[in-house]
Amino acid sequence: MVKKSMDYIVAGLLLLMLWPVILGTALIVRIHFGAPILFRQVRPGLHGKPFEILKFRTMTNATDDEGQLLPDYIRLTGVGRFLRKLSLDELPQLFNVLKGELSLVGPRPLLMEYLPLYTEEQAKRHLVKPGITGWAQVHGRNAMTWEERLERDAWYAQHQCFRLDLKILWMTIGVVAKSKGISNDNHATMPVFQGKTTNLEG
Repeated sequence: MVKKSMDYIVAGLLLLMLWPVILGTALIVRIHFGAPILFRQVRPGLHGKPFEILKFRTMTNATDDEGQLLPDYIRLTGVGRFLRKLSLDELPQLFNVLKGELSLVGPRPLLMEYLPLYTEEQAKRHLVKPGITGWAQVHGRNAMTWEERLERDAWYAQHQCFRLDLKILWMTIGVVAKSKGISNDNHATMPVFQGKTTNLEG
């Protein structure tokens, strides 16, 4: 209940304090990318339950000659990189927090198609509600390997407490200020997760 109350109170206060920044970011996205200004995608929440995550768009819809979207790192523009550098693209997720779909702190919600690919240990990341920032985000963000990231997510799910959440929130300020670990090599964020990186059978 303490964590849930903190989520609602802090998210509400941040929305009140940052509404000029949110409106300004929305205007930048509308001018640079056009409509829609929001990127919406179904992600797994607590226990893998689907929900629609909200982010400001940071990529174009450029396609190849066959109509297929170009790789993310090509569609990511300078404006998009700027928004990601300051984590401004994540601000709409405060509404996900108010709806009870996200927490301020928790493993980042990944893709639905990854759910059957996790090891039993990696799947423990879904024992807690996903978050805007998390233990993996303050220890390398997207610059680490999948194995390292999922290991930290699972560790957090088994050690989550109010004190740890406060520590992560404090560390997040430094990570955002230094713009660390925004992307992996030749990727806008992370390469596609191919499957179990440990305890692989066959």
